[in-house]
Amino acid sequence: MSTLELNLDDPTDLTRALIRIDSVNPDLILGANGESKIADFTREWLATRGFEVHTLAAKPSRPTIVAVAKGSGDGDSIMLNGHLDTVSLASYENNEGLKDRTTDGNIYGRGSFDMKSGVAAMMIAANNAHQDPHRGDIILTLVADEEYASSGTEEVLKAGITAQGAIVAEPMNLDITIAHRGFLWFEVDIIGLAAHGSRPELGIDAIVNAGKFLTELGIHGEELLASQPHPLLATGSIHASTITGGEELSSYPALCTIEIERRTITGETRESCTNQLTEVLDQLTAKDPNFNYELRVIFERPTFAVDPNAKIVTTLTDAFTQETKTSPTIRGEAFWTDAALLQEAGIPSVLFGVDGAGAHAAIEWTTIESLNTVTAVLETTIRDFTK
Repeated sequence: MSTLELNLDDPTDLTRALIRIDSVNPDLILGANGESKIADFTREWLATRGFEVHTLAAKPSRPTIVAVAKGSGDGDSIMLNGHLDTVSLASYENNEGLKDRTTDGNIYGRGSFDMKSGVAAMMIAANNAHQDPHRGDIILTLVADEEYASSGTEEVLKAGITAQGAIVAEPMNLDITIAHRGFLWFEVDIIGLAAHGSRPELGIDAIVNAGKFLTELGIHGEELLASQPHPLLATGSIHASTITGGEELSSYPALCTIEIERRTITGETRESCTNQLTEVLDQLTAKDPNFNYELRVIFERPTFAVDPNAKIVTTLTDAFTQETKTSPTIRGEAFWTDAALLQEAGIPSVLFGVDGAGAHAAIEWTTIESLNTVTAVLETTIRDFTK
């Protein structure tokens, strides 16, 4: 689909142009296009508007774009972060994820909400703010792979790119988000003993023992949900995600492996969560000498929390009030974002983005009104932060 009929300096039209570019994450969908085409588009858009543009591509087919509008010096620099990848097009209604459309004040299409509208708002706001003098640098990081492993933002940080504050333009429904949960992924091997199905006295059924563990895991999850809530993040949670085990119908299974996700709140650590799970398992071992297990952490992401008085938060809050004549909602979020990586690297960060719905769903949309608001608020924030 051509972009010739679109005004690429308008937030709605730029969002529509981005939606038309297939950027499904190939780590989610084998053989998907990835971010190369959308990276080329954003690179050209930014370069023609005077940004110094760099491409990071530790994986050649998975580029991340870093664009910088240099300031005059002696000012705070700001980073605007957004991801270029999307989830599957096949899950979109009638397989029409690339067919952008506007109706009833909304923009529809895969990525319209999560988060090509945010990327468009960042690009236009940064370009508009760059037209006037600014002391600090304006940095755009348009990253690959947020929907799977966040390798794009990790590559940005590994390259030493930094700023005094960052805004991640994930869709926050016009709220300002200053905290979100982290997570840990565990694997638990429940170890049995293989034997012929006719010889129960020789076998230990790993799957039956896994069932005992799953019952206790459910109790542990209920206890977490009933614990003292965090003021912004409520409580942590835990659930079994996958289970595999057994070889054949005629044998006692020697192994059953359960994958577990533990969502964490501020104050919960890898060590504390592992100790909790170990306690559950050890209690089963104490009751049953035939219950054996191995526990390991296979992946983790930190929680995110920024000081509410950090300059990036107060500047964004003031800009929102100036542009909308209302006070923003300040809140926490349940899901994880790249803001946690930026914050962990020492860049005070905050989340702010469009209103809409349908992330990863069959129909996805964002409101044009909120897109215009986000663009205006980001532009004012950039000007005030870097002046």
